[in-house]
Amino acid sequence: MIIGSLLSRVKLCGPQDIPDMTRTRIKICGITNSRDAEFAVASEADALGFQLYEKSPRYIDVKIAAGIVNQLPPYVTSVALLVNHTSDDVKLLLKEAPFDFLQFHGDETDEFCCSFGMPFIKAIRVEKPIDLEVQVARFPHSKGILLDTFVEGEYGGTGKTFHWPEVPDISKPVVLAGGLTPGNVRQAIEQMRPFAVDVSGGVESEKGIKDHEKISNFIRAVRAADGEVNSER
Repeated sequence: MIIGSLLSRVKLCGPQDIPDMTRTRIKICGITNSRDAEFAVASEADALGFQLYEKSPRYIDVKIAAGIVNQLPPYVTSVALLVNHTSDDVKLLLKEAPFDFLQFHGDETDEFCCSFGMPFIKAIRVEKPIDLEVQVARFPHSKGILLDTFVEGEYGGTGKTFHWPEVPDISKPVVLAGGLTPGNVRQAIEQMRPFAVDVSGGVESEKGIKDHEKISNFIRAVRAADGEVNSER
């Protein structure tokens, strides 16, 4: 009887009844410890990123990453960040930790990225936005494209933005990265309407250590942007 009473209050909706609402997904990247991971999850981050590139100041040993990933609740996506790793390197890392998603930031090809039988995102460093669609077309198997800022010799994590209004429409879901902070993410979402935003340095107290107040402010700013976009519909 209790179940029947509850069901009687639920409006059953068909596909035509679902409103066209924006909800920007949020990835907190450069996680190096369980305390920051737990706070990000409690703050309703959709995904956590783990930097497995040893030259990065946010590098995390895969065994430590595995301990964090194994404690994540359902529906929080764990993402392995990779930069020009060999195929054998990637396979060894995947044996150590049960990541949900791969994110490639180096000079990898589409064939290489999809050779591990896992969903992946390819990062593209934006230098000339007019050429983006050509670059995107090189990765037909990518689930989405992460746009980061081009800095010579760097593979991301520079803390620099690029000019968002110049980015053309892209035929895949866009994950926007590159210098996002609690202070500019609202503007970025309103100008680009990305599928997701990806932040690392913009919510840190120092490289590899998250500032929990900044995480909270960042997520609030994203939701405020979503509210603004939805109110315009």
